[in-house]
Amino acid sequence: MAPSRTGYILGLDQGTGGTFALLLDETGQVVATADIPLRCTYPQPGWVEQDADDIYTATLQAARSAVAQAGITWHQVAAIGITNQRETTILWERGTGRPVAPAIVWQCRRTAPLCESLRQQGLEPLIRERTGLVLDAYFSASKIRWLLDTVPGLRPRAERGDLCFGTVDSWLLFRLSGGSVHATDASNASRTLLLNLRTLRWDEDLLHAFAIPASLLPQVLPSSVIYGYTDPAVFGGVRIPLASAIGDQQAALFGQACLHPGMAKVTYGTGAFVLVHTGETPTPSRHGLLTTVAWLLGDKPAYALEGSVFTAGAAIQWLRDGLGLIGGPEETVSLAQSVADTGGVYVVPAFVGLGAPHWDMYARGTIVGLTQGTSKAHLVRAVVEAIAYQVRDVMEAVQGDTGRGVRLLRADGGGSRNPFLMQFQADLLGVPLEVPLVQETTALGAAYLAGIAVGVWAGPAEVERRWVCARRYVPSASGEERQRWYRGWLRAVERARGWAEATSGG
Repeated sequence: MAPSRTGYILGLDQGTGGTFALLLDETGQVVATADIPLRCTYPQPGWVEQDADDIYTATLQAARSAVAQAGITWHQVAAIGITNQRETTILWERGTGRPVAPAIVWQCRRTAPLCESLRQQGLEPLIRERTGLVLDAYFSASKIRWLLDTVPGLRPRAERGDLCFGTVDSWLLFRLSGGSVHATDASNASRTLLLNLRTLRWDEDLLHAFAIPASLLPQVLPSSVIYGYTDPAVFGGVRIPLASAIGDQQAALFGQACLHPGMAKVTYGTGAFVLVHTGETPTPSRHGLLTTVAWLLGDKPAYALEGSVFTAGAAIQWLRDGLGLIGGPEETVSLAQSVADTGGVYVVPAFVGLGAPHWDMYARGTIVGLTQGTSKAHLVRAVVEAIAYQVRDVMEAVQGDTGRGVRLLRADGGGSRNPFLMQFQADLLGVPLEVPLVQETTALGAAYLAGIAVGVWAGPAEVERRWVCARRYVPSASGEERQRWYRGWLRAVERARGWAEATSGG
């Protein structure tokens, strides 16, 4: 069936490293993609910033490039969906749309002392109970507070209602609509430390704790709804529905059609992100995971447990750029397969500490089990296996929190193109792994949600029918083998934990 004139859906994935645009026809086929890079700046150690205007410009360029590549006009675009790097914080003037400070990126650690001060005031239990998150500089609230307290004149302007706060989705909605939309969706709002997970409204107690005026905040809306329309000046004189907004990892969960409780996805990128759909009520974590909104469709929320692995693909990059052992990621497959096992070697790539479920900022990278027989191939295989072990750590925490294991894991991102890693991951978990035909699941999720909002697709069930498995990896290891491998990994992790703290004095 040929697409109608208004059947194209544009998904915009605004990430830390750039903006990726994906254009779908009404059958769900990808007809064009475009990728525009974006840079970060590092004005001080631990600080990470971006230019908010550059974020917007890169998004425009990616969108225009994809539409031009497809050879269509803007009149043929039925809707635009937005997904984004989460937690990154932008403040701008309500009247002009001008940013009043650089965007503080999610990775930035400048507000760690503020978070520690709030922790000492005893606020962490309240924050955990209301938001499902930990009190950490990762999230948006402390970034907003820092800007209001540090940039001259911002706090009185915020209290007068002259300023807007937004994560990147809100910023793009505001700019694309010509300033007529100041909104966010529940998934992005749930990453601010300011949203009550159960009411899905901004929490007055948390606003008071962070000293943030409510007038700064965007309206919280469903993830699939018409937020507004593009300003005709933006895209060829056309008013296009802005029809979805969702955080990037949640978008990947939707794009992977993990639409039912118990379904899970892992995205292998620089780090690795595991999300498990937990249903219509939030599941508190007692094992180091985050509770987050997956999406909100109408008045029906879906929740997820999330585990973030800090170092996945970055460990492969270290093999290439730091050690010079490989020329590119593709070489890890043949090297890993050239030896029967790692020869007892374990690598714990805790270069910036350990994320979920350990949350150990003092852990450091460790190699254990070396002998004179250790070769380059053993070391490379151990690094690839370490990615899978860290995902197993998260899945063990999921088992502890939910009381049931995941029976199938859907994989995307760069690591899902590595057949050795995928087979080892399946063996280590004892569950099948499925890799989809369309790998750009983040932009795909945003596009599907936008298409649903404007009626191009009927609903999530249609998304489920369109999901296609490109490759399935079935476990081949015995239960005894996978437990023996994992026991060795846990021993290695214990040796990595607390290393920087333990040696800081000598």
